[in-house]
This record gives sequence, C-alpha cells and structure tokens, in this order.
Amino acid sequence: MSTYKNLIGKDVNFLSTDPDNDSAEGQIWYNSTAGVFKDLLTLNAWSNGGSLVTEHQETSAAGTQTAGLCFGGRPPTAGIVATEEYDGSGWSNGGDMNTARRGAATFSASTQTAALVFGGAVDPGVLNATEEYNGTSWTSVNNLPAAKYINGGAGIQTAALSFGGYSGTAALATTEEYDGTNWTAGNAMSTARYSLASAGLQTAALAFGGTPPGALAITEEYDGTSWTASNTLNTGREGVGSAGIQTSAIAMGGNIPPNTTAVEQYNGTSWTTGVSLTVSRDSAGGAGASSTSALVFGGRAPSPTTATEEFTDTFNAARTLTTS
Repeated sequence: MSTYKNLIGKDVNFLSTDPDNDSAEGQIWYNSTAGVFKDLLTLNAWSNGGSLVTEHQETSAAGTQTAGLCFGGRPPTAGIVATEEYDGSGWSNGGDMNTARRGAATFSASTQTAALVFGGAVDPGVLNATEEYNGTSWTSVNNLPAAKYINGGAGIQTAALSFGGYSGTAALATTEEYDGTNWTAGNAMSTARYSLASAGLQTAALAFGGTPPGALAITEEYDGTSWTASNTLNTGREGVGSAGIQTSAIAMGGNIPPNTTAVEQYNGTSWTTGVSLTVSRDSAGGAGASSTSALVFGGRAPSPTTATEEFTDTFNAARTLTTS
C-alpha cells in the first residue's frame, strides 16, 4: 500500500506549532498543540479594483499594485497624452505626456514617481520620443536611436531597456540601453517580434510572447549583455499584460486570437498556469513587483475597457484537515 511519503516524498511531521510558509508548502503536518492535522491553504485570486478614469488600450504602465501608473494608449487611434495614477483603490489624473502616443513599451520602466516612456506610435508615424515622469509632470529627454512601437521595456528610469518592437514596416530584434541620459545599442534579441510582454531590470530582463505567429510563446532572458532562450509560455499570445522581475513574472491575458483570460507565472525557469482574469483582454497595462502581487488595467475586451483587476497570491493560511 502506498504511503503519504511514497506519494509525496515527505513525511507527515508532528509539530507543536505550524511551520512558516516556505517549509509548509506542499506538506501535511500534525499540530500536537491543537491535536489536528493541517496543510497549507494557497490563497490566490483576482479582485476588482477601481476603474480607470478613461479608456486606455495599447497603454503603457509602471509601478506596483498599490502605486500604479497608466499612460498613453488609444482611443483615438492617433494616441493620447493622458496619465493616470493608482493608489491601491482608485485612479486619478496625473500630468499629461508632451507627446500623444499609443503602443509605447508594454512594461515601461520604473515607478509611479520616476517613470519613463519611449517609442510608440501616433498616426501617421512611429516615434522615437522619450520622456521622464517625476510623479507630477513629463519632461522630454534624448530620443531612442530609432523609432519603434509595441516594444518591450524593463528597468528603472536611470537604467532602462528597450527591446523588440515594430518599425512601421518590420518586426525588430534590436535592444537599446538607457543610462538616464543617453541611449546606446545593446545586443539583439534572438527572435524579432512586436506586441511582446516584458519584465525585470536592465541587467536581468525578460521578454515573452509577441508576434509574428512564430514568436507567440517564445521567452528570452537578458543578462545585461546578451539574450538567451528560456522555456516557452504554455499559451502563446500577443498583447499580454505583464509585471514582475526576471525570476518572478506574470503574463496576464493577451490575444491568441481571440482575447483570453489566461494567466501564467514564471519562476525564473518555467511558466505555470495561474488563476484566470475575470475580464478577457489584450493590450492592457500591467504593474507589480512580482508574480504574486500584480495589477492589470485597461486594454481591449474586445472594445476598450476601464476595468482594473488586482492579483494576490499568498501561502499564509494553515488549514485544519478533517478526518473520518
């Protein structure tokens, strides 16, 4: 007869107190003080946040779940200058960008009070314009070496990264690094693509998904010098909302087609399927410091939406097991 250890690979421990989250994950234990068997209840769920003030799709984003930033996007197709700030419960208007745009970097660098926007499109052309945000207003700074939009972005305001994107005629593999003043060329991605998602820092970035179709599931990691292929998404897609860092990223929604509610979490090696969004959407903004605390907002569902969702993934509830 199989035992718990044979099946799971761990003994049932007898403990006087519940273990911490890391040691408890995946275990059953007997709490001798309470006289009951317990395991760890995983709590992960999406909840509704405050709606955006206006509709944003093909929007750019920065910040965290409790201090998010949404800027640019559409409608109209020409692009908008509007910026909105999230305080953990609702959105309010921030300072407008100097240049209207849509489809700037899908995960623009840094925080609500020190953000960066680069590239994008405004009918009838593609942009190389770069601006910095100080929490109140945007200031124009040195341009990208070449115009691109629906590109990936990572890092902080003084150490940012732009990669991939669309020139207006072709998918790009180019990478550019920003030092707070100037952009310089970095090594190209392995796969040219646009409408890709991104996360991380200038020296530890992540790119995933995108189009053309051959790139829909591809994941690449950047180490500050070169790009390396990693394990692919389980569901290939473009226009994904994204957040997190290279070792703890989250992919939210996107277009397969059609639009999807699918969510995946990355642990630095592989992707696992997470709890689905409430609202199917693509071209949404994403913010958050990790795969366990994220924010997704705006996008197309299938028409432009103001909906905001918050994700919380915690392992912090010991559950009493019943026996018969």
